[in-house]
Amino acid sequence: MWYFLLKAIASGIIGSATAKWFETTALGIWTYAKFSQFYNWAADRYDLNILETEEQWKKKYPNIAKKINDLEQKIEQMENKNV
Repeated sequence: MWYFLLKAIASGIIGSATAKWFETTALGIWTYAKFSQFYNWAADRYDLNILETEEQWKKKYPNIAKKINDLEQKIEQMENKNV
C-alpha cells in the first residue's frame, strides 16, 4: 500500500518538474502554442464559455475576486523579492 502511495507522489513530482522544464524549451513553446490554438478552436467550434463563466463569477462575488487578486499580487511580489 505504501509503495503505491510513494510511487504516485514521486511520479507527480518528477512529472511536474519535467513539464516545467519542457515548457521553456523551443519544442515546448511550440507545443504549448499548438495546444492553445487547439483549445481556442474547440471553444469556438463547440461554444465553450469558460472565460465568460469566470467573468460572471467575478461579478457575482466581487469581494472574493478582489481578495484572490490581492493574494496573487502579494505572491508575485514575494517571488520577485526572492529572485
